[in-house]
Amino acid sequence: MILHHIDNPIFAPVFDHVKATFNNVICSGASTIIIHQDSIVLERYIGKQSRKEEARTVQADTQFHVASVRKSYIGFAVSYALYYGCINSIDDLVLSYSPELDEYTWKDTTIRHLLTHTHGLTQEGNGTVREFTPGSNWSYKQIGIEALTRIIKRTTGKSVADIIHESVFIPLGFTESDWYSKKHDRVVDVMLRYEGDEDWKTSESTEGDKMNMYVSTRELAYWGYLHLKKGKVNGKQIVPREIIDIATSLQSPSTLHKDLPQNGFLWFVKDLPAKKTEIGHQVPKGSYQILGYTNVTLLVIPEEDIIAVRMFNSFGSPDGFDYLSDVRSFGDTVMACVKNSS
Repeated sequence: MILHHIDNPIFAPVFDHVKATFNNVICSGASTIIIHQDSIVLERYIGKQSRKEEARTVQADTQFHVASVRKSYIGFAVSYALYYGCINSIDDLVLSYSPELDEYTWKDTTIRHLLTHTHGLTQEGNGTVREFTPGSNWSYKQIGIEALTRIIKRTTGKSVADIIHESVFIPLGFTESDWYSKKHDRVVDVMLRYEGDEDWKTSESTEGDKMNMYVSTRELAYWGYLHLKKGKVNGKQIVPREIIDIATSLQSPSTLHKDLPQNGFLWFVKDLPAKKTEIGHQVPKGSYQILGYTNVTLLVIPEEDIIAVRMFNSFGSPDGFDYLSDVRSFGDTVMACVKNSS
């Protein structure tokens, strides 16, 4: 995928915002790209891939650890399974696909609950416990993601990585997005908050089920562009439009309180003006966003025909840094630039 570059100084405040975040989190490198009306209007790179003296500078092919942004690829794989009839409905019970799970604990939990972080389950020691009734509240827990990746593999016979490679990466010629068991010279070092940070985990799995995905800034923007264009790129329908539509539309249970975050297939979507949303207040309805623990963010605003990406090689946030406020203001900065350009 190749897009024209038309640098537009109107979007300079977005780069300023990224620089400010870069100076406030623990990282050595950062970057940002904005695609507006089918052109790259901002593309900037900051710093180095690590703090080593001989470290490579951050550049177009640098791949950042995207943390939970990987969930947008998992959401795509679920939508793929649904489109091709491997999954009957997202309102099917998880137990109907994973009968080995504890029936009492997983009772009444559906795939929809997993996709929208409303399943109410958490890991406690070596077991799974219920925190709240499915669909009654919202909580961001890894156990739902693990269940989804197992269902994808079981129903399609393919891993998340298999589906994404076959459907997107190969057709679009992506070579800077993948799950890695070993590092290479284009991959950043992830800057931990402190030595031995217990939240940081590595994996040798390349199936797309673990948090070891690295993506370049431009290919994350292109991933967003594929969604913005409903799967159609350069006049060719790369993936069925329905796969994109269902993954990025509101799927949260109707029983959920209006001030809780709202989700599509793991994407955060803008619908009601929810108080706990991660999306900026000025960002219009119908937009969707995915955010990672590394502060990596992909924001898609269909109403304005724009994709905004920011990348950092941080992990978590230092004490006193309000990352949700920061990511909301990132989106609001993008919107202020759009308004100034019209």
